[in-house]
Amino acid sequence: MPSTLPEGEPAPLDGLLPSSAADGATERAFGVYIHVPYCRVRCGYCDFNTYTASELGEGASRSGYAAQVRSELSFGARALRDSGIEDRRVSTVFFGGGTPTLLPASDLVSMLDAVRAEWGMLPDTEVTTEANPDSVDREYLAALASGGFNRVSFGMQSAVPSVLATLDRTHSPERVPLVVQWAREVGLQVSVDLIYGTPGETLDDWRVSLEAALACEPDHLSAYALIVEPGTKLAAQIRRGEVAEPDDDLHAEMYELADSMLREAGYEWYEISNWSRAKATRSRHNLSYWSGADWWGAGPGAHSHVGGTRWWNVKHPRAYAQRIAAGESPAHGREVLDAETQRVERVLLETRIVDGLDLTVLTDPERQAIAPLIAEGLIDGRAALGAGGSAPRIVPTLRGRLLADTVVHQLLGE
Repeated sequence: MPSTLPEGEPAPLDGLLPSSAADGATERAFGVYIHVPYCRVRCGYCDFNTYTASELGEGASRSGYAAQVRSELSFGARALRDSGIEDRRVSTVFFGGGTPTLLPASDLVSMLDAVRAEWGMLPDTEVTTEANPDSVDREYLAALASGGFNRVSFGMQSAVPSVLATLDRTHSPERVPLVVQWAREVGLQVSVDLIYGTPGETLDDWRVSLEAALACEPDHLSAYALIVEPGTKLAAQIRRGEVAEPDDDLHAEMYELADSMLREAGYEWYEISNWSRAKATRSRHNLSYWSGADWWGAGPGAHSHVGGTRWWNVKHPRAYAQRIAAGESPAHGREVLDAETQRVERVLLETRIVDGLDLTVLTDPERQAIAPLIAEGLIDGRAALGAGGSAPRIVPTLRGRLLADTVVHQLLGE
C-alpha cells in the first residue's frame, strides 16, 4: 500500500456509497483488509504507509489502535447496510503493514473478533497476518492460532546477510526456519516473501535465498522484484551513486531462476509474483484483488473497493484517530468507476493470473491482438483457443509474465 494517496473526489463523512455499489453485491466475495502502520525500523526501499515510534508524535499511540480499528469496522458495517448492501459473511481477512505483529497478539485477535461480530465469517475464512521473523515467538503464534488466524506470511526477503543489510532488514537468516517451524507446530499455514534485484545482489545470492526458502517447505511463496520508489532512502542512495541501480536484465534472469526452481520443487505459479504447493494454499485474499471482489480496508491509508467504488483513508495515524473519535468516515477520497474503466481494469488484472482473462471481456478490435501475442510467445495459444473444451482465455506464458505490461498494451491497442 503506497504512502502517496491518489487523487479523487471527496469522500462523504457518512461513508455512504452510491446505489451502483449494491448491484450484484451478493454474487461477489467480501473480504477485510486491516492495515497496521507500525514498524520498528523503516526499510530503505519501502514506500508503504508506515511509521516508527519516533515518527508518530502525540495522538497516535499504538495502545489505542485496536479500539480505533474496531470502531471503523463497526462504522463500515453500518455504512454498507445504510447503502443498501446486504450483509455478506467475510471470506478472507488480511492484516498487513507495517508490521502487524508489533502489536500484542491480543490486539490482532480483538480486531478479528470485531470482523466476526460485524459481518460473520465463513467456515473456511482465510485469516492471514504478515510478520517479520524477529517480531514473533512460538507463544505469540500460538495465541494467533487459538484466536482464529490460520495463515502467516513471513517477510524473509533474503537469506544473504549483505542483501538484508542493504534492505535494512533486522532479522538474521537463521531466524526464518525457526519461526516457520513454530508456525507449523501451532497449525498455521506458512507463506514466505522474497525480494529480488537488490543493489549488489548477484544471481548466486538469489539462488541461495531461493534454496533457503525452499528448505523451509512453505505452503506458499511470493517473489517480488525490487522497485525503487521515489522519495525512499534507497532512491537517494542510488541518486548519489552509493549503490548501483537495479538491472532489468538481471531481474528477468532472477525471475526465470525462481520459476524454474519453484516448479522443480512442486510449486505452481498462479499470479505473476506468487506460487503455491496446491490450489488450496493460494492466497485467496490477494486473488480477490485480482478478480474484482469487494473488501473493506480499515486503518490509516487503507484502500477499499465495493462494486466499482474505490476509496482510501486518511494517511496519518493521528488524522485517522481524530476521524474515528468524531464518528466520521476516515476516508480521504474516492472514485466511482464507470463500466468501461472496470472492463479495462479486468484486462489489466486478470491477464496476470493463471486462470486468465475470459475472451468475452475483450472487444472485437482487441481480439485482433491475440494471434500476434501467440506468435510472439507471450500468451498460451492452447488456452486462447479453448483447447480441451475449456472457455478461451488469455493466459500469459513465462515470457508473457516477464512482459506483462506489453501484453496489456497490445490487447488494449495502446
